Amino acid sequence: MDDIDLVEINEAFASVVLAWEKELHPDMSKVNVNGGAIALGHPLGASGARLMTTLLNELERTGGRYGLQTMCEGGGMANATIIERL
Repeated sequence: MDDIDLVEINEAFASVVLAWEKELHPDMSKVNVNGGAIALGHPLGASGARLMTTLLNELERTGGRYGLQTMCEGGGMANATIIERL
């Protein structure tokens, strides 16, 4: 987690971020820096695109290199994607 510059985590339910933080102990100042799904919205069928667009734009704006996008999919499952800004 130390190599990750920014994290976008889909937290339509606040408990998702709390459980993730408890397990991985990330630097929370790097997480959802512009607000998350509770603040920005959780568009059905477009959450991944919203998360990735936010992550890409913020990496570009800050000059960050690595970004992590993660989102729950229901039923206790989730996925994660790490991107590198070149």
